[in-house]
Formats: sequence, C-alpha cells, structure tokens
Amino acid sequence: MHPFRKPLAAAAALLSLAACGPQEPTTTPEPAAVEDARTPAQREAERTPYELDAAFAKAAADFRVPANLLKAVAYTETRFEMIRGESEFPGQQPAFGLMAVRDVATAARLAGVSEEAVRTQPEANIRGAAAMLSALADELSVQRESLGAWAPAVAKLSGITHAEAQSNYVHAEVYEVLRKGVVASTPEGLVAVSLMPTQVEAQFAKAGSVRALSADYAPAIWRPSPNYNSRPAGTDVSLIIIHTCEGSYSSCWSWLVNSASGVSAHYVVNESGSEISQLVTEANRGWHIGASYDCNLNGGVMCGANGQSVNNFSVGIEHGGFASQTTFPAGQIDASAKLSCDISKGQGIVRDSYHIVAHGRLQPATRTDPGPNWPWSSYISKIKSYCGDTTTAGLVIDSNNANNDTAKGYIELTGASWVSSANVGGYYGSGYYASPTAAISEPATFWFYLPAAATKTIDAWWTSATDRSTTTPFVVWNAAGTKLATVNVNQQINGGRWNALGTWSFPAGWNKVQVSRWTAAGSYVIADAIQVR
Repeated sequence: MHPFRKPLAAAAALLSLAACGPQEPTTTPEPAAVEDARTPAQREAERTPYELDAAFAKAAADFRVPANLLKAVAYTETRFEMIRGESEFPGQQPAFGLMAVRDVATAARLAGVSEEAVRTQPEANIRGAAAMLSALADELSVQRESLGAWAPAVAKLSGITHAEAQSNYVHAEVYEVLRKGVVASTPEGLVAVSLMPTQVEAQFAKAGSVRALSADYAPAIWRPSPNYNSRPAGTDVSLIIIHTCEGSYSSCWSWLVNSASGVSAHYVVNESGSEISQLVTEANRGWHIGASYDCNLNGGVMCGANGQSVNNFSVGIEHGGFASQTTFPAGQIDASAKLSCDISKGQGIVRDSYHIVAHGRLQPATRTDPGPNWPWSSYISKIKSYCGDTTTAGLVIDSNNANNDTAKGYIELTGASWVSSANVGGYYGSGYYASPTAAISEPATFWFYLPAAATKTIDAWWTSATDRSTTTPFVVWNAAGTKLATVNVNQQINGGRWNALGTWSFPAGWNKVQVSRWTAAGSYVIADAIQVR
C-alpha cells in the first residue's frame, strides 16, 4: 500500500472574468462546493492529510540529515502543506511541495527522482530537499552530528542572501520551531508530523538587535527598499492590495529590499502575525502590482481611475505564505486586519471589499493571490471592528465557506448545477454561485445559527446582469422547519449591494434562507451572500 493518504480534492477555481458576452457559462463544470463545506478545524487538518513521520525519517537516514531539521524547515516554509508554486515576483522561481523547493531540477537530480515527483509527491519532495541540504553540508563541511552546526546549510538552502534576513530565518524561524516543537494531525485525527521540542542554538551569526521602527505604523520594523518612487501629484491613496509572498516572510522582505528585484511592497506580515516589516512609506509609490486599473474587474468601482497604474493609488501588503494554501494563521489575519485598519484611517480608504482587494482580482491574467482561501468576510469584519465601525453588527454568510465561521453560518448546495463564478463584478467576498432556472427543488441554502430566539432582518447580495431572473425566489425557513416567506427579487437590478428581504421572528437553532431555482425558465439565479441583522 502506498504510504500516503490521498488528499481531498481542491475546490474548483473561479471562472475567468469576462468583460462582455454571456455572463454565465452555458455548460456546467464540476461544482466547487464539496470542500467548501469544511469547518475551519477541518480545513486546518487538511493541510497535511497524510502521515509523514516515516517519510522524514527515511529521507533523513538516506541522506544523513537530521529528521527534525527537515521537519522544522517544512513547517517554517509551508506549515506541512503540499503547496503548488506560483510566481509573485519576477526573478524568483516558484516553490513546490512541503519543503517549498524552488530548484526542482537540482533536487530531482540529487534525490534520483523525477522533477514532476518533486513538485507533486510528498515523499519525493522531502527527499529532494534532504538531498540538497546534504550536498550543502558537504560543501560547507558541516559537523553532521551537531544539530546547531547545520545552520549555515539551512541558510543557504533558503536562497536568502540578505544577512539580516538569513539570521532571522535561521534563529527566529527554523531553529525556533525546533525549540518549540510542533505536531500536525490528519483529518482522521492521526499524527501527520510530530516534532518534539529540542533545546538547540544555531551556530550562525545573529543580526544586530537595534531596529528602526516604522513612522507610519508603530508596530512595524522599518526595512527600507530602494524600489519605489513618488506618487503622481495630487493622487489620493484609495486601495489596499492584499498579496501572498509565495514564500516565507524572511525570504519575502529580503527580496523586496534588494535593488536587483525591481519590486517592493509597503508592508510584509509574517506567518504568525508577530512581526511586520515596512519597506516603503505610504506616501510613496511601491512597486507591488503590474496592472493598470480596470473597474470592470472590481464591481464598477472607481471607473475614473481606469487605465492608470494601480501602484499610483494603492498600498500593498504582502503576507508570508502561498495562494494555494488551505488556511491562513489566525494571528496573521488578525495582525494584517489591524494594519489595514490603520492604513485605512490614515489614508481615508473606504473599508469594504472594493477598496481592500486581492492582487489576483486586479491582475487576473497572471496572479491569483492571496488565493481562494483568504477569509475575506471575516477579514473585512475584523478591519471594521478594529476601526470602531458600528455598521458590522450583521452576520454575513458568504457563498464561499472559507470566508465563513461555519459554527455560525455556512452555505450548502443541492444538485450539480450550481457553478462557482466571478464573471460579473460586484460580488461579495471572492465570487458567487449561479444556476439556470428550472422546475426542480435544488436550492442553495444559507444556514445561520441563533443561540436564542430573536427578530432578525435578512438582507441579500447578488450581482446584476441581463441574464438574471427577474423573479428569483428567496425562501425563508425557521429552525422548526416552518416556511416563513418566499420573497421574489429582480436580480437584473440592485446588484453589488445589500437588499432587504424582510424581517421575521426566528427561534433558537439553525434557521435558513434558500435561493430556489424554481421560477420561469431561461435565466439564472444567483446565490452570493446573505446578512442576518
């Protein structure tokens, strides 16, 4: 039997944005709802859906590398997830697998496996990284029996050349993981990876402890990048762009302060949220997005900026991690939300999903970050909460369960006709579901939990287009299974905003609002988001 358990299927990718023509596809691709039903705890477990201790042990023995060191590198880079590489910065190769291997050809040659195996198979990926680390140990004459003596090889394996970043990566990241230990579980509750705490000090030079603090954001460390210029005269900052580094925190900020990279960002947030670097002042123009603005990609907002470089009027925040990862650490999301709140206050940026947006939304041809599992609904809510906004009392249930607290609300799809889409701008969160109308009981159900009986107003959000139904049924049910109302809405109008459906008294428990397909044929119904307030 193969030693690894097969990971669950990934959710289907959002469909490409279209500027004209039919708004929804005429054929039905495989639905994207199966994985979206996972709880946050399940999503975290599914980062590592296979038992890996034996694979680490075998690679360690075969290549004479400490198994715990391999585990610490894997956790630092990917938190034990088989990530798939994407390009974020010109000049940097994409990273692959548990070990975030960038030089796939060398890893494959040294390990005696195929390049495709290094990219896609956990065991081969670990072996490739172990073989490279072993070769570096020979090159650097590492005393193999001393765990601390491996530090120079770890630094070189990382590809980081900046002295302070090397020191940070070795001492505060890889060897800190060794000292603290970490255990990961499979979805079945078995041990995926076990790394017990080890008291060890890296034999590697430490960077100086004197650090300049950011003038814009007090908690951030100032690490200036030469890659910036002035914003055009009279330009107001109006967007915050969310990125993922496609690598570790130290690797990320060190590349962005390198003049040879030709790129930068204003801020970089580390994986745990314990450290933020500022590289460019907010008053200046960072070089973090290679796109001209097109309001059709952003819900028809700010169309007066069409054709201008997005860098002119945005602040870019990079995050240690990958667009393909299953979850983002709570500490990182929290730290980023506090930062975005501060930026929005200082720059007067509207706190919504059209002004705090994904890199991939504005540059969809070549970028996808921060990926489909960035928790947009909760992220925007956190930003508003930290900024003291009073308009966030409602519970929002999005069409992407990665954005929901599934203990409070989630979406459930019935049948195979619901298609995940982002074809029409103005959607809430990261997209919506569309389905052709038909005389069939296959709804999209938004569930919401009330701990006590209460009277609540239900709002609905959809995207508008000429192929939408003018009589889309929203069916409201209470936790006792009693239908309270059917509200028919015209989804050809009033898109991109909250629309009140009505107010009802609900009992404690799981209540629901269903978007039904059962209406006049020849159009589409949209399930995007609801708000309970």
